[in-house]
Amino acid sequence: MQVIRESLWRVAHEARELYLNDSVPYLDQPPTPLEFQRNWLCPNKPFILRNAISHWPAVSKWTAPYLREVVGKHRVSVAVTPNGYADAVYEGRFVMPEERQMPFNDFLDIIERKRAASGVFYVQKQCSNLTEEFPQLLQDIDPHITWMSEALGKMPDAVNFWLGESTAVTSLHKDHYENLYCVVSGKKHFILLPPTDRPFIPYEFFQPATYKVNEDGSFDVVDVQNAEKVPWIPLDPLNPDLSHYPEYSHARPLHCTVRAGEMLYLPSLWFHHVQQSHGCIAVNFWYDMDYDIKYNYFQFLDSLVKTMNAV
Repeated sequence: MQVIRESLWRVAHEARELYLNDSVPYLDQPPTPLEFQRNWLCPNKPFILRNAISHWPAVSKWTAPYLREVVGKHRVSVAVTPNGYADAVYEGRFVMPEERQMPFNDFLDIIERKRAASGVFYVQKQCSNLTEEFPQLLQDIDPHITWMSEALGKMPDAVNFWLGESTAVTSLHKDHYENLYCVVSGKKHFILLPPTDRPFIPYEFFQPATYKVNEDGSFDVVDVQNAEKVPWIPLDPLNPDLSHYPEYSHARPLHCTVRAGEMLYLPSLWFHHVQQSHGCIAVNFWYDMDYDIKYNYFQFLDSLVKTMNAV
């Protein structure tokens, strides 16, 4: 088993030596579809594009008064948690937020601290909530990213709108999407780990549950009945418990900050953890990944790690 463990570690070390960058590089011009395919998509490497969305009307228009005028009376989905962690491990459970429908004006009152509320509020619903719940804002952005759409030969599966408090955190996870994450205002802080660091990233199975807010503002954790356990990462990269997860010490996370007007290309299967400035507004485009040999190899790596950890 030690031979397998060392072989898995070698995969991660060789990836760093052969093609991964020590930090997330910046581009000053958007890549052509061919450049994107050759330099970023195929090698599965992230980058940040400066001035990527400076031409969007949203960059100058999406102020609180404008959002109140255009969206304010409409009801939207808002995630509410006691601690800012939605879809995260808490006290031995995988806990999802209370999803609340509320007028967008009421949500903005909380973000602007015009009224007090129990919990941390975050617009973060990820099934193309921009097109489904904020169609009034579509005129202020590009409908897709042309060089990405041409390179992949497809349009985005989803376009999402993000706005929340600084205490709202996205726990460490991965997605099966090619992700273009665009910051309209404020900034986002990312911790990124490549798929080849999978041997160092722990997964465990957890009972799924949701937060429920009581009338006095306190929160209960309510188990989801008759549900299968959820595999999730219990480790917090901001404060990793190396006594429980010593192998994470071999991981080499990348830290980057994406500022207003910039775009992060977050490749499929990369693990990521996200924080933000208060009131940060972002839009991301999810393009479904190609389930090709890259996906097969990751699944093989994942299976080896699971088998090794089960012994």
